[in-house]
Amino acid sequence: MNTDKLSARLATVAKYVPNGAKVADIGSDHAYLPCYLAKNNGIAYAVAGEVAVGPFQSAERNVKAEGLSGVISVRLGDGLDVIQPGEVDTITIAGMGGALITSILDRGKKKLTSVKRLILQPNIGAISIRKWCLDNSWVLCAEEILEEDGKIYEVLVAEQGGEPLAPYDKNLDAGLLFGPHLAKEKNSVFRKKWLAEKQNWERIYHQLEKAAETPETMKKKQELIHNIKLAEEVLQDENS
Repeated sequence: MNTDKLSARLATVAKYVPNGAKVADIGSDHAYLPCYLAKNNGIAYAVAGEVAVGPFQSAERNVKAEGLSGVISVRLGDGLDVIQPGEVDTITIAGMGGALITSILDRGKKKLTSVKRLILQPNIGAISIRKWCLDNSWVLCAEEILEEDGKIYEVLVAEQGGEPLAPYDKNLDAGLLFGPHLAKEKNSVFRKKWLAEKQNWERIYHQLEKAAETPETMKKKQELIHNIKLAEEVLQDENS
């Protein structure tokens, strides 16, 4: 992996960065994504933010080696602390858990007023990002699901303005869990992910059947039945 050829996961994130964008890549690691965007996507400017000193230094070295110090500012700091209000119009956050991504967005809310687009790639817990978007008036305008090196990733793209509920059909629970765009497309990676999840939920349910009945186990079993039912519905073939 280098700044000329991104992993499939990061290439999918890059695809949604508009030409001429001013980007902040939060948790930029080695600054591969900003370097790639500066060379291929015609971005105006980028901030590569990194909270850990090692990756920050690595990002600095990479940006310098690519001769991109005029376009990319590498900064050490936590979350959106690395940007000034009004400085960027696009934010990318990739390779973290969904809950961590939403806490970064929540903490930096004041910095989001000038931001038009969020491109988020959670490793787990995409549902928490969808809920956050709904609660904070961001419209989920695109989603992709892909598999790379045996892991399944989701990429979520959200924009300000419009009706946050618009992408969701009647069943909001299912939309939040599976992703409204992904559930419409139901590609092979989507099917693989949710078939495995459904089997896992069924396995846990059978274990709980053998456990002592407590309010907690009853609640957990109801939750599992609800999710299994949603998964069965979404995985049904339209023509069957």
